[in-house]
Amino acid sequence: MLVTFKTDVGNITMFGDVALQMIKMMGHSETVPGAILAEDLPLALNRLKTALATEKASPSTNEDSDEKEPVISVMHRGLPLINLLAAATEAGCDLMWE
Repeated sequence: MLVTFKTDVGNITMFGDVALQMIKMMGHSETVPGAILAEDLPLALNRLKTALATEKASPSTNEDSDEKEPVISVMHRGLPLINLLAAATEAGCDLMWE
């Protein structure tokens, strides 16, 4: 499953498991579709940044994955969403995901 985060300033698409984790970090239930109003985005952005900062910087390991495949940390995966939320906050627009 893929989840697309949409705003008036841009869109990003993430794999479902990572997207649901980010949605939960923003303080929302892991439901798709969903939305956050513009006035609530600063709080969601702050929660996401705080949650990602408390996560270990080391990448998670997946024993089923191919050894040649690079492992990407949760913080690195969250950066595009942080940037999108920051831009949406500046522009004063809502965030939706589906």
